[in-house]
Parts: sequence; C-alpha cells; structure tokens
Amino acid sequence: MAPIDIHSLLASLPDRIDAIPRTAAARTPDAPALVDAGRTLTYRDLADLVDRRADQLRARGVRPGDRVLLASENCADQIALIFAAAAVGAWIVNANPRLTAPELDAIRMHASARLAVYTAAVSPEAEAHAARAGASFDDGLMVGPLNEACTPEPDADVAALLYTTGTTGTPKGVMLSHRSLLFVAAVSSRLRGLTPGDRAWGVLPVSHVYGLTSVMLGTLSAGACLHLTPRFTPEGMLAAIRDDGLSIVQGVPAMYARLLEHLGDSAPLPNRLRFAYAGGSPLDPALKAAVERLLGVPLHNGYGLSEAAPTVSQTRLDAPRSDTSVGLPIPGVEVRVVGKDGQDVAGGAAGELWVRGPNLMRGYYRNPEATAAALRPGGWLNTGDMARQDPDGALFIVGRTKELIIRSGFNVYPLEVETVLNAHPGVTQSAVVGRVVAGGNEEVVAFVQPDPRRAPSEAELRAWAAERLAPYKRPARIVMLDALPAAANGKVLKHLLKEKAASL
Repeated sequence: MAPIDIHSLLASLPDRIDAIPRTAAARTPDAPALVDAGRTLTYRDLADLVDRRADQLRARGVRPGDRVLLASENCADQIALIFAAAAVGAWIVNANPRLTAPELDAIRMHASARLAVYTAAVSPEAEAHAARAGASFDDGLMVGPLNEACTPEPDADVAALLYTTGTTGTPKGVMLSHRSLLFVAAVSSRLRGLTPGDRAWGVLPVSHVYGLTSVMLGTLSAGACLHLTPRFTPEGMLAAIRDDGLSIVQGVPAMYARLLEHLGDSAPLPNRLRFAYAGGSPLDPALKAAVERLLGVPLHNGYGLSEAAPTVSQTRLDAPRSDTSVGLPIPGVEVRVVGKDGQDVAGGAAGELWVRGPNLMRGYYRNPEATAAALRPGGWLNTGDMARQDPDGALFIVGRTKELIIRSGFNVYPLEVETVLNAHPGVTQSAVVGRVVAGGNEEVVAFVQPDPRRAPSEAELRAWAAERLAPYKRPARIVMLDALPAAANGKVLKHLLKEKAASL
C-alpha cells in the first residue's frame, strides 16, 4: 500500500462534510450511494434529498450554530439530515432512539437543541419519543417544536455533538469538527483501500461515532455504496454477507460472535468480501481466528474513542496481524505512552495512552473542567486507557484507567447505572462492574446492598432499570449482598467485586 501524504490529504479536505455527497453527485451522479430497505439511492438522489432536508430545517427556523437533535436508526433520511445540518451550518446531535426518555431528555436539554427530529418510520422508539415530545409530521419526518431559547454557537467548524454519557449529572458532549471527521473518513477509507466499486455493510449505528465516521462518511467519501441496516440480527448479517455482494463488513466483536453462534460449526461462508474489521471493544484471539476461518479474509482490529473521531490506530490492509494488537497509529496521528508523572515510559512498558492529531475533539460542550482534564498542553488528548507499544509501533490496549464497560460496542459508565439503581427506595447502595464474556464482549454486573426494611426483588430492580436505562446499559446480572466490601473510609472496593463477578 502506498504511503499516505498527510499534508496533501489535509490540503485536499473540503470545508464541510456536506461536500461529500455533492462532490460524488457531480462526479458520478448515477452511481449507487445507499441501499435502504431494498431501495437504491444514487448520489444524485442523495444530494437532492440533502437539499430537501436542508430547506426543511431552514423553514423550521434552524440557523447556523444551532444544535439539531436527531433521534434515528440507520436510514437514508438520517444520512441526509446529518449532511443537511452541515449545509445549514448547524451542529448535528446524533442520538440513539433506544435511549430511555430521561436519557434522551438529558441530551436534548444539555445541548439546548433548537429542533428535535425523529425518523419514526424506521424506529418505533423514535416514534414514541416524538409522540411524547409533541412532534408533528413534516415531509415523512416527525419534528418537535422550536426551542426559542436556543442561542446559536459562534464556532462554525463544529459538525457534530456526540454524547458519551446519559443521566449522571451533566452529560459529556464531544464537539467534533468538520475537519476531524473528514480527516478520519479520508484516512480510514484509504487504509481500507476503498473504491467506488465497493459495497459496505452499514449496521453499526450512525448515531455512534464509529458508524458515523469510519463506516458512513468513510464509505461515501470514496464514492462507494453503503447498505443500511437499522438493527443487527445474526440472520441479517448472514444474508448481507452471503446475498448482497458486500466487499466490506465492519462490526463489533459481539456481532461476529453471534454470527458464529447462529451458524454453528459451519463450513467457510461463500462471500465476496475483501475486508473485515472489528472495533469498539476488545477482540478475543479465538474469536478472531474463528471469524477468519468462516469468512476467508483477515479480521482487522483497531482502537479509537469518541474524542478522537474515533480512530487512533488500525491494523494495515497489507499487514494483517494474528495477535491482539490494535495496530499502528493511523497516518497523521501521534501517540505517547506515559506514566503517572506525565513522562514517557520505558519502551514496551504499560502506561496511559495520549494521542495528538487532526482527529481530536474541540472539547466537551459546556464543560471546561472535563475539557481541561482531557486535553493536555501541547495538543495531547489523555485517552484514559492503558496501553503498551511494541518496537514496531504496534499498540496493545492492556486496561482502562476509567471504569468504562464496553457492551456490544457501546460505552456503559458504571456510575450511570449505579445512579439509577440507588434511586430505588429499596436500595442502600450499589456498585457496577464489567465482566468479560465469550466473544470479547463485556456484560454489566450490578452488586446491590438492599435496605433490609424493604428489600426489592431482582425482578423489581430489573423493571426499575428497564424504565430508565437503554437495553445495553441494563445489568445482565444483579447480585444482592448484605453489605458491599469497603475500605475504612467507606470507599467500595471494586476490585474485589470484579473478582467476584468473574466467578459468577
């Protein structure tokens, strides 16, 4: 693979992400851009839909610098609205409609969204949120009332505001610029060797940074075709690989694990794939080997986070690996592995991973304290993850300084779950940890100390959590304890609970 000239690439980037469909429509108007529910949209169709949705946003009162909340699962209108917001100069606030009402309301209120739009036709959850918000039908969409209190932001370079938390105090909104998104889209598409003839599977939620940047923007920036799928099922993944002529498939490890579970001891699966990728959570070596036997191509791995839009490292198309490395830093991105003193550790030792490059966020929206903690002098981002780096530059993620749990590619913050459980009148306190399960996935385990006077049943707590947490955040196991293990100062000893969870 020819090296990427970063200076030339950066100089060639357009100013805004909505240039992607317009450029492709001018170059290859009749080429397929999206396949959505059996319907193919050409790049001309997509550009026309973007213009229509941009006019709709303007007519509804959206201005440059406004925030537009979009509650949607993968569909053509979602893609068009993301580009349309950019065309208007607004910030898109992507949200998964499978969030609960309190979670979505927290995002809408923190962002002070000028408008909320719901793609109710493809998502019953989006339809329910729209009904609750008093939204009205408008050209195939449901649109909420205008927020007259919204004040436009002066930063015209922000394209997307993506939230990493939900209900724990002030949510953290990651501000990603047009340049950061376009940079990652361009680099990731080149590292995958994308061409206009490629067909990529689009099941990863576009409401999540991985699906937005690497999958959606990366595919369309190459003039390739994206097959949109609103929800994952192993049957759907099998059909897409076997029947739709896909050349590229991207997913989280749990998706591949469920596909293998569905197929059992299957012979190699006939397909046209030339590239398969797993990201979003740790990739188990046994799962990687099994998937490669099934698909007949290497299963590439990588690492990223929302604050880096998201890609930091990736294994190379021309140099697949058999180990657990997340690959080399992508061209244009620098990394450091540092100790607690902020100094680089000795070669090969584990430390905190810091990154720097054109992909980094502008900061956390309305949260200068969190921004200052993450963005360090010299333009470095402290990822909060632990890593080591081999002499050849390959990175290995060895742990997390945060207590983050990654469930099927989605981030789960223990405090968020604990806050919900602790709000139950029958709970004295709770502690949440992650437990590694088959396929390199993690599940949420909650340890609960009940109030002995009115101890709730496990079923009652599950129902309580189901009303307040998205499905991927809900505990897979709830364990009742008379008392949580604690130090003399009252701090819960979570390392003991992680050991206990591992033995369940």
